[in-house]
Amino acid sequence: MTTPTDRSNRVAHILFGTTLDRVPSLVPGVVLASVTVLVAAALAELINRRLGYDGLVSFILVAIVLGMIIRNTVGLHEVFEPGVAFTLKKVLRLGIILLGIRLSLLDVLEIGGFGIPIVVGAVLTGLFVATVATRWLKLSDRLGTLIAIGTGICGATAIVATAPGIRAKDEEVAYAVANITVFGIAAMFLYPFLGDFIFGGDIVKVGLFLGTSIHETAQVAGAGLIYDQSFDITASPSGADIAVVAKLVRNVLMVVAIPAITYLYARRQDPGESRAKGTSLRQMFPVFILGFLVTAGIRSIGDASVDSGGQAFGLFGAEAWGDLTRWVKTWAEYTLATAMAGVGLGTSITQLKGLGFKPFLVGIAAALAVGIASVGLVSLFGPLISV
Repeated sequence: MTTPTDRSNRVAHILFGTTLDRVPSLVPGVVLASVTVLVAAALAELINRRLGYDGLVSFILVAIVLGMIIRNTVGLHEVFEPGVAFTLKKVLRLGIILLGIRLSLLDVLEIGGFGIPIVVGAVLTGLFVATVATRWLKLSDRLGTLIAIGTGICGATAIVATAPGIRAKDEEVAYAVANITVFGIAAMFLYPFLGDFIFGGDIVKVGLFLGTSIHETAQVAGAGLIYDQSFDITASPSGADIAVVAKLVRNVLMVVAIPAITYLYARRQDPGESRAKGTSLRQMFPVFILGFLVTAGIRSIGDASVDSGGQAFGLFGAEAWGDLTRWVKTWAEYTLATAMAGVGLGTSITQLKGLGFKPFLVGIAAALAVGIASVGLVSLFGPLISV
């Protein structure tokens, strides 16, 4: 029998990504991440004012670095850990859903549609190079598979979703996640500036490059925001918008890639080896993508109504609708900033030191291959997108 408490918890989980009874344990970590963002914003403004260049130092970048400093100096007390993990998963997804208000549905479809060949090419490159490097270095086939899927598709999420199907050991999962974390964070800091240099400030190409070459969704969002803030991008769609759409296309590929990778792995094993329980479709499909599309659809419908001289949803005039969308945009950015602070607070350098040399070589080979493939494919297909 379902009790009122069960119903309340179910509703709370749908709306907020957690149950009501867990909220008290999440508050300290979420507050710490939020305060880190506020301090980072103040520090970035101070640095920029002293240097005389507004926007030269992104507060998103400062938030990540500040979080890493806190985690690796004074440490992160266990009371903060649940909330920090919550910002990395649920708050990040909320920020991406809200980010949909910055794009029309047509923009999403155009970026996503033309971005598919770029995404597929980069993903296949990552899978191929990681697999070849793993065999050449005589590493565990399971570890190589995890690094390949993490580099090519969706970072830690893809690794965790693939692990049950190939019977990966806990330490192999940990190694693969650490590998992805090392190169993803390095790319998050470097690629916004490298992309601007390679593509001469072309926002569409830089956004596609960031979205197809960086591993984790959080890292892609962070790199996009760093790019927008560092180069004072005010256009719509911005580099962050384009990067996130390209990354969401990669995320959707998990539905196809993970079963295929699991099947191919099983084919390479002894026929007598038992198959492990796979991962459900619900675990593989990132549901927050639907929220992003719904938000973009709301923006499109509202804009169409205002442009035709009416009111958005019969409630908001042109000025009120503009104010509302700007308010949501602002909250999307600060929500993502909180998640980025969580990235820093969740990064332990001590844990990353345990990454072996050979897995490191596989990771860097795959990351470089994906980056190079992304540059080539973006140069080829990027000019077709006119948003």
